Amino acid sequence: MEFNPEKKMAEWVGKLMLIGARTAPKARGQDELVLGLITEDEEMERLAREMEKVAERGKAYQFFKRDAENVRQAEAIVLIGLDFKRPVGVNCKACGFDCEKILKVEKSQGDYDGPVCALRLIDLGIAVGSAVSLARDHCVDNRVMYTIGVAARRLGLMSAQVVLGIPLSIKGKNIFFDRK
Repeated sequence: MEFNPEKKMAEWVGKLMLIGARTAPKARGQDELVLGLITEDEEMERLAREMEKVAERGKAYQFFKRDAENVRQAEAIVLIGLDFKRPVGVNCKACGFDCEKILKVEKSQGDYDGPVCALRLIDLGIAVGSAVSLARDHCVDNRVMYTIGVAARRLGLMSAQVVLGIPLSIKGKNIFFDRK
C-alpha cells in the first residue's frame, strides 16, 4: 500500500502538462518553447528565495513574496518558456517591428527580454492553456505565475526570453485561493 502519493502524482501530471504544451498548436508548426519540471524540494526552495529577493524591489513587488509561499507549498512546478530565435515571418508588426528588423534591434533586458515576436508569445499562451487544462482534467490545482518565471530566468534555469511558472498542488483545499 502506498500512502499519500501526492508528490509522485503531481510529477506525473506535470509530465503530462509538458506533453500538452509541446504538442499544442504553434504558428507555422515551428516550436520555440523550452519546457521544464521542478520536483525537488531544494530547487523549489531556491526558486522561492529568489522570488523573495525580487520582492525586495519595493511595495509594488510584494506579490512575489506571496507567490514564493505557494512555491514552498506546491508538490511540483512546471516551467514553460519562449526561446525566441526567429519571427513567424508574416510581418504582422504586433511586436512593433517587421520580421527582419526585430532580429536586428537592440534587445532590452529586464524580467523578460524583448522584443519578441507576438505570434510566438501567442504560441506560448496556447501551450500554457493546454498544460493547465491537463492539470485541471486530473483535478490538480494550479495557477499560472509570472513571478515564478522571473525567478527561474534570474536563476538561469531556462534559456528563454519569457518564462511562466505553474505550481501544482494536490491538497484538501486549493492553496492558490484565499491568498494574502
